Amino acid sequence: MRLLVIGSGGMLGRAVARDAARLGHDVVTLGHQQLDITDADHVARIVGAARARAVINCAAYTDVDGAEAHEGRALRVNGDGAGHVARAAAEAGARVVHVSTDYVFDGAKREPWVESDQVAPLQAYGRTKLAGERAVATAAAEHAIVRAGWLFGAGGANFVDTILHLGAERDEVSVVTDQRGGPTWTGHLAPALVELAERRGDVGVFHATGPGECSWYELAVEVLHRAGLRSRAVPTTSDAFPRPARRPAYSGLGTERAPGVVLPPWTDGLGAYLAEGAVAAAA
Repeated sequence: MRLLVIGSGGMLGRAVARDAARLGHDVVTLGHQQLDITDADHVARIVGAARARAVINCAAYTDVDGAEAHEGRALRVNGDGAGHVARAAAEAGARVVHVSTDYVFDGAKREPWVESDQVAPLQAYGRTKLAGERAVATAAAEHAIVRAGWLFGAGGANFVDTILHLGAERDEVSVVTDQRGGPTWTGHLAPALVELAERRGDVGVFHATGPGECSWYELAVEVLHRAGLRSRAVPTTSDAFPRPARRPAYSGLGTERAPGVVLPPWTDGLGAYLAEGAVAAAA
């Protein structure tokens, strides 16, 4: 199948392009340099010319705190841009897979959020991503909107890399215990997105979810332990780290769909990511 990956220069987009090629698809990749998704006419021309059977949109404004001061800029990418891509895909007869976030929820639940739960984002980033979901659903009948949380992987800034960096420099690293969610390795999410791109007729919102959840503190402890670093994670709360954007206290995702987007445990993903980094460092 001819597959167009938008946002292929980012952390998730790179993984999607790699896995799509590995799975035998004819892959066309477009990074920000080649495609500005905020330009509707440009998107329509480029997507139409690609003649893809499916489009996976990984392009996004992902600076959660930055979106508080620049919500308009984030909305142009996460909201309007997502709609432009979905509309162009629909006009080209392609299925669109759009990546969204667990931050569309307010964190008030204490059990996994499912696809039908009411959305209520706490911050600008979540509001712009929710606008994107609605734009995609309106623009393209053949769509899959995939919510995922706490992404980490090669090729982009992420929490795991931050802890590895700080753990190598400091004796202690303070990490919050009062935010819980489901870490997601791009190496697990990417092939699931490719598989979902093949499922024409299966439309709507999907939660990418795997067994287990943790706090940022528990994730940091696991990272330091598996990496063999002597640094110690010190538990603290969000009050000790005031930030522009509010984070949900609980954003773990579950699914009520069958078939859903079910991933391996996050601990498996962390182990694979650390092993991948070790191999790259030794090469």
